[in-house]
This record gives sequence, C-alpha cells and structure tokens, in this order.
Amino acid sequence: MAKIIFKKDKYKKVRGGYSRLLQISCQKCSKQICKYQKDGPGNLRRMYIDRILENKVPIIDKNLNCSEGHLIGIKIIYEKENRPAFRLFVDSVIKKIIKA
Repeated sequence: MAKIIFKKDKYKKVRGGYSRLLQISCQKCSKQICKYQKDGPGNLRRMYIDRILENKVPIIDKNLNCSEGHLIGIKIIYEKENRPAFRLFVDSVIKKIIKA
C-alpha cells in the first residue's frame, strides 16, 4: 500500500492546519466506503469530494450509497466555499481514525 499524502491547501489552513485520516464504513452493513481526509475539529457532517481517497463506491452519482445500496448522503455544493460535497445523514457512517 502506498503512503497517503495529505492535501495542504487553503481549506486545511482555515480549519487550523490539523488533519487526520478516517476510514468510512456503512453503519448498516459495515462495508467500507472510502478513506477520507478530515481537516479540523468537529463532527463529520459532510465529505468534500476532493478529500475522498481510495473510494470503494462510485462518487460521480448524485447520491452516495454503499456497495449494498444503503443511502449514506446526497451530493451538494457547499455554498460558503463553493465546493462539491456529500451531505451525510445522521448516524449513516462509522468513522475510524487510521494511520496514514
């Protein structure tokens, strides 16, 4: 497995320069969805498309589903930053911090 390099850009700097790597899985069936670079503190309410790494499911659709078809989130444009993202439903994912 290749080492994952964190993205360093203005969005990371705005959120305090702190990042961690999360393994995202479906709450209902525990199937892995992707690895995600989470910048800054706080809850995971949305997943920015440019921060999704090693996705196991297609992210070009308007909805984010696991491989079993469970609905995880919907695609939006986050207006404050004009960035495409998936707005996650409450308790739809399991997050686990992993080493990069």
